[in-house]
Amino acid sequence: MSDLSSALARFAPRGMPLFIAEAGVNHDGDPAAAMRLVEAAAHAGADIVKFQTWLPGEITGRFTDKVGYMQASTEAAESRYELSARLALPYDAHFGLKERADALGITFLSTPDGFQSLDFLVDRVGIPVIKVGSTEITHLSFLHAIGAKRLPVILSTGLSTLGEVDKALAALREGGATDITILHCTSEYPAPDAEMNLRAMETLRDAFGLPVGLSDHSLGPEAAIAATAMGASVIEKHFTLDRKPSGPDHNASMTADEMAHLIGSIRKVRTMLGDGVKTPTPSELANSDGIRRSVVAAHAIPAGTRLDQGMLTCKRPGGGIAPEHLDTCLGFAVNRDLQEDEPLHWEDLR
Repeated sequence: MSDLSSALARFAPRGMPLFIAEAGVNHDGDPAAAMRLVEAAAHAGADIVKFQTWLPGEITGRFTDKVGYMQASTEAAESRYELSARLALPYDAHFGLKERADALGITFLSTPDGFQSLDFLVDRVGIPVIKVGSTEITHLSFLHAIGAKRLPVILSTGLSTLGEVDKALAALREGGATDITILHCTSEYPAPDAEMNLRAMETLRDAFGLPVGLSDHSLGPEAAIAATAMGASVIEKHFTLDRKPSGPDHNASMTADEMAHLIGSIRKVRTMLGDGVKTPTPSELANSDGIRRSVVAAHAIPAGTRLDQGMLTCKRPGGGIAPEHLDTCLGFAVNRDLQEDEPLHWEDLR
């Protein structure tokens, strides 16, 4: 069952996991494309649309090399620093994006990737939740500053150990954070199936007693659906308007149409999980007489006959004396004529 915190529950349909449509940098530095991503996320039914916010040089230094998946999906002549600068979403664009998201009924978020961007997003844009990327898991002074904002925090934990997560949580709490959700994550794009390790969600839940979810970098819908069945309270998934452009995240992202289908599947699966109480459902009860057996006459029985074992059997329909009580009926006399296969009721016995 989803254990979404009360602070985050207001952003999701009742009883459902929170779905974050991760636009990330799939706007390619173009505010107009970012606006289309907001609109696509809202149309797909996501609860939150999320970007990433940094100033040039705030997260990526000049000595940073491109990791493998970036080398395959970006121009070779463009350095990692230049790529990061090109993909930075201009500060001024955030206000229009949030305004459009508000109008469409979807919550706008962006991950802060530096102290200045943290202040900008919280104090000027007014984001209601801070989503922390896996990059920051050992950046304890930054996590302390995030905690000091006293907002709900969603912490991704890619490329981390349980001990590092523990230290990160301590830094957030020392800063003042009280509402924290942990997302398991595999920091590769796309993440290989064999490295998804979805059971780590359970490890995180057991270790820290906090709501958990999945930041899903895998291809396809399967991991997110499986995580939902395992009780994830938050699902985050990258999406794009088009997989064809060069860029670090496009070909590891879902299309908006695929994301809409995924969201529907997640909510269907969550509904199917139910409350865990083993009891007949309303639709089952309506079928009870056609499915269950009753004690019935094995042949015609005249009124006044005292019943013995050979006179009774158990057949459909239900609604009469239940089969478990057949032996109790023995020795009683019937007070009316019974036809073969006719169910017995307690009022038929004397």
